[in-house]
Amino acid sequence: MDRTAGQKRQPTSYLYPPIEPFDRRMLDVGDGHQLYIEQSGNPHGVPVVVFHGGPGGGCSPAMRRFFDPAHYRIVLFDQRGCGLSKPQASVENNTTWHLVADIEAIRQVLGIERWIVFGGSWGATLALIYAETHPDHVRALVLRGVFLAMAREIDWFYGGGAGQFFPDLWKRFCEPIPEEERGDMVAAYHKRLFSGDYVTEARHARIWTMWENALASVDTDGHMGEAPADYARAFARLENHYFSNQAFLEEDGQILRDRHKIEHIPTMIVQGRMDMICPPYSAWRLAQNWPLAELQMVSASGHALSEPRITQSLVGIMDRLRR
Repeated sequence: MDRTAGQKRQPTSYLYPPIEPFDRRMLDVGDGHQLYIEQSGNPHGVPVVVFHGGPGGGCSPAMRRFFDPAHYRIVLFDQRGCGLSKPQASVENNTTWHLVADIEAIRQVLGIERWIVFGGSWGATLALIYAETHPDHVRALVLRGVFLAMAREIDWFYGGGAGQFFPDLWKRFCEPIPEEERGDMVAAYHKRLFSGDYVTEARHARIWTMWENALASVDTDGHMGEAPADYARAFARLENHYFSNQAFLEEDGQILRDRHKIEHIPTMIVQGRMDMICPPYSAWRLAQNWPLAELQMVSASGHALSEPRITQSLVGIMDRLRR
């Protein structure tokens, strides 16, 4: 969950000035995939790696601006199948465990021993799974809009829970699907997003993407511009692919099951109190009885990285970690 289109709403007063990367490259990770990677900030600074949302959302230049460029070595990359990574919208050899292996490959190629892991929404999911798999390489976790990849969370957003708050937008999301298929909207959209016909895939991808994007901000009016067809198709196909496969985890609740592996890692969680995409219960549950976890419930804020109070909290945390 989570996409980058909302970056146009970024409250720039809290962010560091725009910067350009000092390093851009493509990394061949095998399986027919090449990843886009960039580094900005201080080449000798404390490394921080950013995990974007989606799956399929890709990174944006605004993500560089959450970090003091004099202090941090800022690593951004586009996960398999999205952003500038190739091939676009590909779900072949594209699972959570491929992504975890890719992250390790990036770390090793860049010569980084330990880094701060920063991620929101699906990026928070991936951050937790990566840390539970490779805890020795994580200095700290900074998470936003927690998504634990559990069935109840997917059912909330695609089974009508969020639709009770936005019935007009939910109706728009359901309209392309015959009534007899609406009992499983993820499966219904999967059929159309992987139909083999580009026009059909792009049309349904835009509707899938608009449903999520329209609910991202607490002050939504329900009217979001259409995403470009190629972007929407990559975002929707990858997200649907992961959700159709329960994020490729062994069991529902695996992240919570394995939390003990990372309880020694300082973890800061920023959660919008009014997040309709990833409701606060998951962040609260993750932080319960975890002494090194700090949970900030941010009032009057939704899901988006661009929410002013969310941005302010995240920048404040990263500034605090400089000390």
